[in-house]
Amino acid sequence: PPASVAGDRLRVSFVGHATVFVQTQGVNILTDPIWAETAGPFGVLGASRVIDPGIDFDKLPKIDVVLISHNHYDHLDLTTLKRLHDRDGTLIVAPLGNDAIINGHDPAIRVKTLDWGQNLNFSDAITIALEPAQHWSARTPLDRNRALWGAFVIETKGGNIYYAGDTGYGGGDHFRRLHPNLA
Repeated sequence: PPASVAGDRLRVSFVGHATVFVQTQGVNILTDPIWAETAGPFGVLGASRVIDPGIDFDKLPKIDVVLISHNHYDHLDLTTLKRLHDRDGTLIVAPLGNDAIINGHDPAIRVKTLDWGQNLNFSDAITIALEPAQHWSARTPLDRNRALWGAFVIETKGGNIYYAGDTGYGGGDHFRRLHPNLA
């Protein structure tokens, strides 16, 4: 991918599973990045990677911000977050409570947490909002729903981008709240 994409142009690259690389307004964004070989505790338990990521980690341009939708192992890969922090000083944006998990791994990682309905003015051209999603959180049998989960709306001058992470439809209320014409 290019180093950045300027102006209202948008470039989206699918990396794998829930990892998407979004470039717009001169800002590089990753969603739920996972470059680990196994999505699980201790790097050995859990689902193993079947297909290599669509972009080699070493070929990623500087990442400005990472969006974490929830803390399941296939969405919150602490090793990848540490690599991004060490390489780029990347800001991690996550739902409330996930900072304890991330900073428990490495207190130096920059994390900004949001509650549902809160937003972060990332730049003059980008605002990141956390919205509810139909899902749940847990990393162990003892911490179910001790941290929030959510979907992100990335508001840009060129248009909005919706990233749901994992979500069910439920009654559809969380979708209709964002766009009243959605059924």
